[in-house]
Amino acid sequence: MINVAETCVGTRALGPGLRSVVWVQGCPFRCRGCVAPDWIPFREARRVAPDELADELLADPDVTGLTLSGGEPMEQAAGLADLVRAARARRELSVICFTGYRRAELAGRAEAAALLAEVDVLIDGRYVASRNDDRGLRGSANQRVHHLTGRLAGAAEELAGGPRRAEVRVRGGEALLVGVPPRALSEGFARAREGTAREGTARAREGTARKGTARAREGTTRGPGGGTGGGEGFTGTVREGTSGEESR
Repeated sequence: MINVAETCVGTRALGPGLRSVVWVQGCPFRCRGCVAPDWIPFREARRVAPDELADELLADPDVTGLTLSGGEPMEQAAGLADLVRAARARRELSVICFTGYRRAELAGRAEAAALLAEVDVLIDGRYVASRNDDRGLRGSANQRVHHLTGRLAGAAEELAGGPRRAEVRVRGGEALLVGVPPRALSEGFARAREGTAREGTARAREGTARKGTARAREGTTRGPGGGTGGGEGFTGTVREGTSGEESR
């Protein structure tokens, strides 16, 4: 089973052609300025079998490639290798994989080797915000593009130094940023997310205060001990309102 943070079917923002993307949940690196901080914690997201995920990602018959990102794909290398094999049993596909590990760091890791055997292009290295040069599918200049096969050799210039593309998809009131965004878009998206988080926290606190007061009053009318019960209800509501915040 693969612990999936998010998927996107049919995008042109993460590699040549029309591609589907899977982002896995959980990453051991905490790169400053990470575009996907919600997918860093190792927590349960959505567990999907490789065969089922292959069907999901190939729902669009025009998809010609897969891009693996996260989170950190090498932390779920075995499941992703099974996914690629299952997808390629259905049609011919190119595969791009991002990783925060250097390629040399993966030497001797059997599960990583199994995934690398299925990958055409590996983009490796931690993201360094100060070295974001706004070029190619790399997040920052220290990251390297490795062509492990010749399948995407014709796109070498685009992958290493071409203009960046990004899409913003809105799903149920939430925005999903797809691609390696130009710095201006990334910074604007981060500011919008931060502002939304602050607004949500403020609303949660305001709602908590109202609920706590109401519960305290209700508890007081019930008789002895009601005041303490109201206090416990207030404390519990505060925890609920802030439980979504992760330490970064």
